[in-house]
Amino acid sequence: MTESAAKRLKTEGGAIAIGTHNGHFHADEALAVYMLRTHIPAYSSARLVRTRDPSLLSECHTVVDVGGEYDAARNRYDHHQRSFATTFPGFATKLSSAGLVYLHFGKEIVARKLAVPADSEQVGLIWNKIYESFIEALDAHDNGISVYDAAALSAAGIEKKFSNGGFTLGAMVGRLNPNWNDEVPADPAAAQEMEDKRFETASQRIGEEFDRDLDYYTKSWLPARKIVEEAFAARGQYDAEGRILVFEGQSVPWKDHLYALEEEQPEGGKPLYVLYPEKPTLDAKWRIQCVPESKDSFTSRQPLPEAWRGFRDEELDGITGIAGGVFVHAAGFIGGNKTREGALAMAKKALGL
Repeated sequence: MTESAAKRLKTEGGAIAIGTHNGHFHADEALAVYMLRTHIPAYSSARLVRTRDPSLLSECHTVVDVGGEYDAARNRYDHHQRSFATTFPGFATKLSSAGLVYLHFGKEIVARKLAVPADSEQVGLIWNKIYESFIEALDAHDNGISVYDAAALSAAGIEKKFSNGGFTLGAMVGRLNPNWNDEVPADPAAAQEMEDKRFETASQRIGEEFDRDLDYYTKSWLPARKIVEEAFAARGQYDAEGRILVFEGQSVPWKDHLYALEEEQPEGGKPLYVLYPEKPTLDAKWRIQCVPESKDSFTSRQPLPEAWRGFRDEELDGITGIAGGVFVHAAGFIGGNKTREGALAMAKKALGL
């Protein structure tokens, strides 16, 4: 949250009301409301007002996803107006109400989780990462922005190979709306109360997913950065060109950090294989995993040799000439050996094939 926003909330008295639209609800306002009420103390007991009535919205302290106005100084966070074009720093996707609330309050949310100042480097790192991994997809969904350029896909003759069932964050919330033929109370107040309860369920549901991301990036992802940095710095001792990365204690979330380090330190070779024990015990088996071309890619920079793929145990040993083989996946992106030395020997031999 900006300093002025924080001061404004602290100095204003009375109960706070958050306004948003009634009717069919979406993931963006469901999450916007959740982030404020759950993670910003000033909103912890805020009332929720779901309406499109301008007179009622004008009485709300904060309004999200309705009202046709974006003015953080007045706590107005709508994105539907024709003139709206705000994006998150470093990104091109137009924000939704979730993105707007996260833009202004996200650093405070992360800072509170880490118990560090909001202007610290760690906060900025996670603030950006959660936007990239979670919030941006909601912004795109609500603004009707596709992951891929439909015209370019059509021109290239690319078609989907299967249906993913439409199971996105937005669809998850959408499914909590009432069906067209559900029974609705005749009394308008009772009907609105029923709808509001569904919205509260949706807000809590997507909020749980947000909290899982927040927990992961603060408790697991961020501590892993130092371990990846150390392994990245030591990669030259296993291969002169730096193509093998070894985690000695156990595996950690490494992909994001590796790609970031490669951009920050372009000198030296890029790792092709990552080695790590399956569990943090002395007798653990070891894995050799191929580095993907990009974080979400199924294409490896250099897959394990084709001749090894799909074989296991002694049969694999006979093909590789390396004892202790456990398996090599048929797709060639991962394999295993009973020992660290065996996994390292596999990696070194694969580099030359």
